[in-house]
Amino acid sequence: MQQTSSGLYKEDLVEGRGLAARSGHVVVVHYTGWLPNGEEFDGTREGGEARSFQLGARRDVITGWEEGVAGMRIGGKRRLVVPPHLGYGARGVPGAIPPNAT
Repeated sequence: MQQTSSGLYKEDLVEGRGLAARSGHVVVVHYTGWLPNGEEFDGTREGGEARSFQLGARRDVITGWEEGVAGMRIGGKRRLVVPPHLGYGARGVPGAIPPNAT
């Protein structure tokens, strides 16, 4: 995995094709979120709808997603490890994501 200057880890599992996603683009993604203990806390793969958001808008998703999805291409698959300061931080999400979870 490659670590970015912000502390995000990312690894391309499938490169994809076409133009790379960048700020201002609306992207549509399927995802699965796991805690470090392997517990799944959220996702779209099991019958859920893909999630769409505008890169760079900084209002709909965690910062780790903004940074981690940028540069992906259509059909790409990327693994992200999001540190707390780019995710849900010290508060976490009560009942789903513990405080300071990666």
